[in-house]
Amino acid sequence: MRSKFDEQLALMKNELIRMGALCERAISLAAKALSDGERGLAEKAISLDAEIDQMERDIETLCLKLLLQQQPVARDLRQISAALKIITDMERIGDQAADIAEIVLAMLSEGYLPEDVGNIREMAAETIKMVTESVDSYVQQDTVKAGQVIAHDDVIDGYFIHVRTVLTRKIAANPDEGEHALDLLMIDKYLERIGDHATNVAEWVIFSVTGNKTRAL
Repeated sequence: MRSKFDEQLALMKNELIRMGALCERAISLAAKALSDGERGLAEKAISLDAEIDQMERDIETLCLKLLLQQQPVARDLRQISAALKIITDMERIGDQAADIAEIVLAMLSEGYLPEDVGNIREMAAETIKMVTESVDSYVQQDTVKAGQVIAHDDVIDGYFIHVRTVLTRKIAANPDEGEHALDLLMIDKYLERIGDHATNVAEWVIFSVTGNKTRAL
């Protein structure tokens, strides 16, 4: 009976890895669409959101089966409960990657492509790293790695403040560019939120191992 439970628990973790990889790809595609001006990349990022939503439902079903059909001990129960919270954050990451891609499509439809998105590209790379490491920390039940993800959110916040400052100055210097600068500011905010969701994932990892929520919500 326990061996069957362990098999299903391993399946749940593997599905979480797959969902995390889809989130990483969606962010990467959206960011590359912005820097390269490729409509197809943005459209692919948006299409991945539906796959991420479906994976959330599938993993949720698997978690509920584990809870209802088995008799998990305390640590198992924490892992399953944490997984249910984690997939919610990952689903929101998928939503925000799609939101970024939709902004990019709107820009391209207007014939606009920003000349310099270097900081946003770097910020996107750092958020992808956070998502990857947060999921890895869950699979490995590694609280040290989870703590590193939480600490790394300060890096994302630093990028957010820097980009916001640059764009605010750009609006002040050239009001005609205000609308497009606001679009970039929204992308900046979505990336900052993705970092927050990756932080939530890491905090739930700590809960799943120790039973302490730390900052997890």
